[in-house]
Amino acid sequence: MMEDADLSPIQAALDAGDFAGARDRLAALSVAPSAELLELRAQAAYGNGDLEGTLTAYGDLYRFQLDGGDTHAAAFAAVMVGMYLMMDTGLMATVRAWLSRAERLVGDAPDSPVWAWLAAVRTYERLMCGDMPGTGQWARRAMDEGHRHGVAPPAIIGQVALARVCIYNGDVDEGLSSLDDVAVELSAGHLDPLTTGQMWCEVICAMQWIGHHDRAEEWTEAMERWRQGAAFGGLNGRCRVHRAEIMRLRGPCDAAEEEALQACEELRPWMRREFGWPLTELGNARLRKGDFAGAEEAFLAAHQNAWLPQPGLALLRLAQGRVDEAAAMINTALEHPFDIPSKERPPSGSLQRAPLLEAQVVIALAAGKDDDARAAATELADIAGKYQSRTLQNSSLAALGRLALSDGRANDAIRLLTEAVMEWAELRMPYDAASLRVVLAAAHRHVGDEQTADMELEAACRTLEDLNAKPWAELARQQEPSTSKPASTDTGHGVFRCEGEMRTVTFGGATVRLKDLKGMRYLERLLAEPGREFHVLDLVAVERGALPSKTTSDAPRMAAQCGLEVFDSKAREAYRQRLAEVEEDIADAESQNDFRRAELARADREFLVDELRRGVGLNHRARTVGDGVERARTGATRSLRYALDRIARHHPRLGEHLTRTIRTGTYFAYEPDPRAPLEWTT
Repeated sequence: MMEDADLSPIQAALDAGDFAGARDRLAALSVAPSAELLELRAQAAYGNGDLEGTLTAYGDLYRFQLDGGDTHAAAFAAVMVGMYLMMDTGLMATVRAWLSRAERLVGDAPDSPVWAWLAAVRTYERLMCGDMPGTGQWARRAMDEGHRHGVAPPAIIGQVALARVCIYNGDVDEGLSSLDDVAVELSAGHLDPLTTGQMWCEVICAMQWIGHHDRAEEWTEAMERWRQGAAFGGLNGRCRVHRAEIMRLRGPCDAAEEEALQACEELRPWMRREFGWPLTELGNARLRKGDFAGAEEAFLAAHQNAWLPQPGLALLRLAQGRVDEAAAMINTALEHPFDIPSKERPPSGSLQRAPLLEAQVVIALAAGKDDDARAAATELADIAGKYQSRTLQNSSLAALGRLALSDGRANDAIRLLTEAVMEWAELRMPYDAASLRVVLAAAHRHVGDEQTADMELEAACRTLEDLNAKPWAELARQQEPSTSKPASTDTGHGVFRCEGEMRTVTFGGATVRLKDLKGMRYLERLLAEPGREFHVLDLVAVERGALPSKTTSDAPRMAAQCGLEVFDSKAREAYRQRLAEVEEDIADAESQNDFRRAELARADREFLVDELRRGVGLNHRARTVGDGVERARTGATRSLRYALDRIARHHPRLGEHLTRTIRTGTYFAYEPDPRAPLEWTT
């Protein structure tokens, strides 16, 4: 074995962003381990999307330095393990375990430069856990230690975190001024790429917290310019999520969806618990586009990744006509906050509640729970007053307008809603303006001004169509001209009967004869039991004659077995190590009677155990058994939609009714308006 090797070509490759080249050069080496070699391995692994390789290399470096007696170097390596765990896994217990090791090694050396980096990582561990006082304390120390030792990244990290604490506490101007200074520093290019990309993401997230979308858009564009040729790891994907957020607000909706899809793909190797963030944004984009089935898939996938996809999922349920379910969801989200370590969304407090409250007003009014809506609007107004955000203030104004209309104060509603619509337009949020114009049209209709109501409704629908949100325009045009009319006239009796190779279809007094299709048979099954959810495997099995009608099957359990990833030995070892680190943090917390910290660590342990049960491999690179659910879902959806198109061509009224009431995805259902019961003969 060679004793020494020239590592400068590897360092040069890393500096040039040629991570694959650096990895190949490292693989070709036959050299004794050294601190420099292990650090190069860590950096090359991260650039190539191998997070576990990075953690392993820094863990080896920690043990190498410890064995050599260099405790300060070992402490720095431990901090690096904690930093990469913090950035990409969301497992704060494992972060704390490594930081505690580092603190023990430099506890008797308060002047060690290791404290600058240690304080920076501690800062974000506290921020992601919602401990704002602790975040502020560690942020100040990171800034002090960074300046004292001439280490710029920890100082900037501390400055960004402290600014976010200021904003969270309501000191918005102070926080924004500090972030402006950071943005100037990031634009100057004085920092390393990893710190630069992470801090661009942080300042944008801070703006999204309080709805300062203009500034978020400006900084997203700056991050986009910077990332070309400079970003690596998960930074490209994070930038895409921010772009998707802005595109969703500005339109069109399909562009936002495409950006969110690409973000999910790029972030798949990087994120663990926070992978629900891009998935939720994908759901939000699809919801605004009117793709209810696609939105549901994204939101449920986010929930599967231990993320709270609210208020998007509750608003989806409302759009699907499942009002009581929507109300229950939003109430639960408000009453039982979902403690997910995150820097992308407010971890706690009123800023976390604001979007939930905005949705609760809409959902509670639809459910006839005016008191709940009024309480939500009052709290939302208080939050808007505290943070002086135009977006929050206009959300509050719109909520008051909706309440006024519900209370029968139509003239007050017209005044409030008109002002809110104009403000959404001024803020360049056309979808929000168009959606509110539909409500404004109802207010004008309430006072008998049919002409203005029609003008507002048509303007709203044209905007929605321009935003590629045509399903929402179609729903808006179904708005009844009088509040005394029922929500639907699809009452009575329908026929959907198969006779040989043809079907007799009767609806709304009109009868047609259509050729039977596979999708027709799926539809027959759904119409026979309105409101029941059929797992796609159950639906397909029934159509194939594999299961008797109306039999509860094991299809969902079958689904759980399809597409599972199988752990290899490396993945199993990595999970065992993470679990051991979590146990270490739990024991440390309990020894200090820190029950809140122990509770958070147990949540991390539960997440890891769930991951093991689900068979999800690290970095999503494990082998898969199969993808039967996805194939069945895609095939069944295609067949059903083809049948619906055929029906719409020959019976437009029934086609419109089914388009509005049939839900597809992993679960299929027929969900007619319960206020307008319709009995089908099949």
